[in-house]
Amino acid sequence: MRKEIIRFKRPVSMISAASVVGKREHEGPFGDVFDEFDTTDSFDKDSWEKSEAEMQKRALTIALNKADMKEENIDGLFAGDLINQCTSSAYGLLDFDIPYFGLYGACSTAALSLFLASLAINAGMESCACVTSSHFCSAERQFRFPLEYGSQRTPTSQHTVTGAGAFILSSEGDGPYIVDGMGGISTDMGIKDANNMGAAMAPAAISTLTRYFEATGTKPQDYDKIITGDLGFEGHGIVIDLMLDKGYDMRDVYTDCGLFIYDREKQDMHAGASGCGCSAVMMASHFLEEMKKGILKNILFIGTGALLSPMAVQQGQNIPGIAHLVHIKSQI
Repeated sequence: MRKEIIRFKRPVSMISAASVVGKREHEGPFGDVFDEFDTTDSFDKDSWEKSEAEMQKRALTIALNKADMKEENIDGLFAGDLINQCTSSAYGLLDFDIPYFGLYGACSTAALSLFLASLAINAGMESCACVTSSHFCSAERQFRFPLEYGSQRTPTSQHTVTGAGAFILSSEGDGPYIVDGMGGISTDMGIKDANNMGAAMAPAAISTLTRYFEATGTKPQDYDKIITGDLGFEGHGIVIDLMLDKGYDMRDVYTDCGLFIYDREKQDMHAGASGCGCSAVMMASHFLEEMKKGILKNILFIGTGALLSPMAVQQGQNIPGIAHLVHIKSQI
C-alpha cells in the first residue's frame, strides 16, 4: 500500500522567514506585516523578470539575517517561481554559494519547497532555505497578455501577487515545526479556462485534504486553521461546497491566502489573489507570526497550483491542478 503521509522523525523547525512585496500588496490589509516593499514594483531593475529575481535575493538575505546565519550554514536551497525554467530563482539566487534545487510546482511551490526541504533535513541535512516568488507583470506577459495590450479581465480572474517569501528550516530550533506532509496528486477535471485558476486548482485541494483526513483519521475541527494557497473566492467556494458533500464541514477553520492579501472591492481584484508569491508571503509573515504568538498552534498549509503552460493552453489542453500539504505545529 502506498504511504500517503510522511511523518518526520526529526520535526523541522521554521527558524526564520521573510517577505518582500510590491505596491498593491503593501497597500492591502496586511501591508504592514511584510519586511520590505517597493512602490514601483521594479526593485531598481529594468525588466519585470529581473525585478522578480531581485525580490528572491532580498527575501533570502533578510531571512538569513533574521536567523543570524550565513550562506555557508545552509546545506540546500529549494526555490521556484512561475517563469519559464524558473528564471527568477536561477538568476535571483546566483550570488548564494549554496547547492540549488530548482522547483516548479506552479502556485504550490511554497508548500512543495517546505515539504522537500523537510525531507532533506530528515535525510541528513542540517539547515535548508526555501524561496518562492511571483510578479504580476512577468506572469501576465508569460501566461496571458503583456500589460500594454490592455485586455479586460474576466470576473473569475485573479491578480498575481508581486512578492517573494523565504524560509530558513533547521533540524534544531524553537519552532514552529513541520511535523508531517503529503504530496499532491495531479488532478484534471476538464478545466480549460486560463482565467479561472481557482476552479482548476480546487479539485486538487479537495483530493489532498480528503486523502489526508482519511489517512490520519482527523477532521477539519482538529486544526486551528486550514490554509490553501491561492484559490481565491472562486476556488475557496468550490472547496467549501464539495468538501461538505464528502462529509467535511470546513467553514469555521478554512481560509485561503488569495482571499485577503488585497482589499477585493477597494483594489478591484475580481476573484482575489494568485501566484507563487501569494501563499509564500502570507505564510512567511502573518501566519507564522500568529503561530509564534500562540494564536495558532496547529495548522494545515496546502499549496495549490495550476500546472499549465502557455503552449498547453494555446493547444486547447485541460489545466491539471496539484496540491501539496505540510502540517505545522507551534509546539511538539
